[in-house]
Parts: sequence; C-alpha cells; structure tokens
Amino acid sequence: MKNSHNLSRWIFSLLLAVPALAMAAAVPGEQAPAFSEVDAAGKTHTLENYAGKWLVIEWFNKDCPYVKKHYGSGNMQALQEKYTGEGIQWLTVISSAKGKQGHLDPAQALEVAKSHNLKASAPFLLDTDGNMGRAFGAKTTPHMFIINPEGQVVYAGAIDDNDSANPAVIPKSNNYVAAALDASMTGEAIQVASSRAYGCSVKY
Repeated sequence: MKNSHNLSRWIFSLLLAVPALAMAAAVPGEQAPAFSEVDAAGKTHTLENYAGKWLVIEWFNKDCPYVKKHYGSGNMQALQEKYTGEGIQWLTVISSAKGKQGHLDPAQALEVAKSHNLKASAPFLLDTDGNMGRAFGAKTTPHMFIINPEGQVVYAGAIDDNDSANPAVIPKSNNYVAAALDASMTGEAIQVASSRAYGCSVKY
C-alpha cells in the first residue's frame, strides 16, 4: 500500500513537471530563459550580460544544408554585419552533443568561425550539454530568437519564409528576422512574431 502511495505521488509530480518543461521554451511576449554558456574563446555569456540591449540568438550546425544555404550565400553574415553595426548583439550557438553531427571543440569552433567569416559579436557559444538549446526550445539549425532590452522574446522561429535548402530562393524570401529588427528599431509593431523554424534538427 505504501509503495502504491509513493507511485501515485511520483506520477503526480511527473505530471506537474511536464507543463514546467514545456514552458521553458522562449515564447514571444515572455521573458527569455536565463543562460550561462562559454564561447569558443573561453568567455562566459549570460542573459544578464545583455540587459538593456537588443540580442539575436541563432542556432548553428556547420554540416546542415540549411545552415550552408545561408552561410554559403553570405546571407547570414550580411545580416550579422548589418545589425551588429547598428549596435545589436548577436550570439551563435552550437548545441550539438559530443559525437553528434556539428559538434565542435573550442579550437575547431574558432577555425569554423573564421572559415565562415562569422560576423557575430562573439565566437560560437558551445552548448555541448544542450541546456541552453532546450531552455529556448531550439529545434532546428538555424533557429532564430530576438530578445529586446527588457529581456523579453519578441521573435522566435525561422530566418525567413522559404524552407528550401536552395540558396537561389533567398532574394525572393521574406526575411522574418530582418523585418522584426527593422520594425523594432523604428518603434513599429512586429508583424510576424513567431513562425515554424525549418532546417536540420538540433543534435542534442
């Protein structure tokens, strides 16, 4: 009887935990999940470091065709260069676990950042244990999030509205990230605050 009671309590606790885990994802209109991650150069980054600033967070896997679409064409670097030039912070995160596709150790990550002509304001954040990715609900590479100076998520989803891996479609695609940042900078409402992220699954 005692074991049955303990089992019931365990099941009840588990059911309570499920919504809490679901709520961990970064949702537009809500506060961004706290994080503390070390980048490839050994510097620690936390959400508090970016208080009072606009922040873009991008998930990356060098072997993903969709990442290659945006980096091989120079599209992602152009976005990074334009908006970091306007004072917006940008973090690129690798959540691939050791032994999984896209995993990089710090030395490799620095080499890839250089070879990809990374224009972000910091080297790759190496989220090897997947804690940051899971907290944000990052599902694909790329998966994009925009956080405002108050720490709230204002955009979460795909980089644009065309889920083809062919870079030829980029000029005709509607870039959700650029549109959200441009609207935010001018005090206008963001027309698309969330979208279905496309790309390769994050290799947790």
